Amino acid sequence: MKPFTKLTGTVAAMDRANVDTDQIIPKQFLKRIERSGFGQYLFFDWRFHENGAANQGFELNLTRNAGATILIARRNFGSGSSREHAVWAIEDYGIRSIIAPSFADIFYNNCFKNGVLPITLSEQQVEELFQRHANDNRYELTVDLENCTISDGKGFVASFEVEPFRRHCLLHGLDDIGMTLEHEAKITAFEESHPILK
Repeated sequence: MKPFTKLTGTVAAMDRANVDTDQIIPKQFLKRIERSGFGQYLFFDWRFHENGAANQGFELNLTRNAGATILIARRNFGSGSSREHAVWAIEDYGIRSIIAPSFADIFYNNCFKNGVLPITLSEQQVEELFQRHANDNRYELTVDLENCTISDGKGFVASFEVEPFRRHCLLHGLDDIGMTLEHEAKITAFEESHPILK
């Protein structure tokens, strides 16, 4: 998992509440057995028309949002089914942080396990970000996990909270496997001192 320390990037604004995982990654793409390659299917039913042409009115298809690494959205982002594929698709697409007033619990937890930083701000703060995005042709934010702050260099500054253990794991790029490998020497020593009897 890639560490997350400080990110400055283009912001895409998704002015929708209750965005669910079925829209983030539609069910027909869940048959893939590997974790990579899901980004091309992110918001598939919204990004593309039935004939396969790009929906030019969809948020992520707008020129101003090209290459966005930060997404702002409305309340209850990531609701619906518990599919971890939703976060795989977001991360594979290139989005490293999502800012919203609230998140569905399972989706929120899956973000931390896959290198995506979900940030909860107040409704008023999120609304201000939407307004700033609307008035800036290429809006950028800096998300600083070390100091738990968000800023745009133009007057917006906000602090956010992240549970210390989750913050540590993101800062050091540790998923569940990575945390286990931190104790590899101890595991090896234990295995060597406890040979399997045949």
